[in-house]
Amino acid sequence: MSTIAILGATGTIGSVLARRLIRNGHHVILVGRNEDKLRTLSQELDQPFVTADLTSSQPLEEALRNMAERQGGVDALVNCVGSLLLKPAHATSDDDFRQVIETNLFTAFATVRVGAKLLRERGGAIVLFASAAAEIGIQNHEAIAAAKAGVIGLARSAAATYAPNNIRVNVVSPGLIRTELTRRIWENPASSAASAQLHALGRLGEPEHAASLVAWMVDPENDWITGQVIGLDGGLGHVLPRR
Repeated sequence: MSTIAILGATGTIGSVLARRLIRNGHHVILVGRNEDKLRTLSQELDQPFVTADLTSSQPLEEALRNMAERQGGVDALVNCVGSLLLKPAHATSDDDFRQVIETNLFTAFATVRVGAKLLRERGGAIVLFASAAAEIGIQNHEAIAAAKAGVIGLARSAAATYAPNNIRVNVVSPGLIRTELTRRIWENPASSAASAQLHALGRLGEPEHAASLVAWMVDPENDWITGQVIGLDGGLGHVLPRR
């Protein structure tokens, strides 16, 4: 079975994904910067973990390479790291914007950079997360939309660059999913209802939806798919909701 490194493994989607992959018979390497949370999850799942600052690619590469060698190699990397800033441009400070870019775009670039080195000899898959906000204009999403649009451009270019090495690079582009990151939106009945109405299917996504799609994307059986941005958004990015 495959070994998959999950960056941002202690987040809602990362931890749900880890559990699904293990149920499917895969091994996982849990990667993040909070050692206490990683150790707790590692003990629960009986899987190894790597503590690394995901905004610095060199330490990440060294730590992940050492762990991958102990595990007999790595077959896929999934970047579940992200943040959410809902502010219009005029209310977004330079520091706000830099943090959004660093958390969302730089960590994606680091994942591709490290993944390309680890997978170059054996091939494999890299999965990144963007957002429907990068493809359709949504108010107060300027910073996050810019970062996630960068992720999409990065993925398509990397898919072309590393196709000769049989490295597949694809993107999940979600709408609003119920996670800890989005809790303040979906826990509020008014904002939850308003958000659901933006999606053609009339409901919000669940972490299990993301885990199911990513598990499919990293499966070697689906190794003729690269450079794709797959909407996991209840229709938000391309379908008008019913009024």
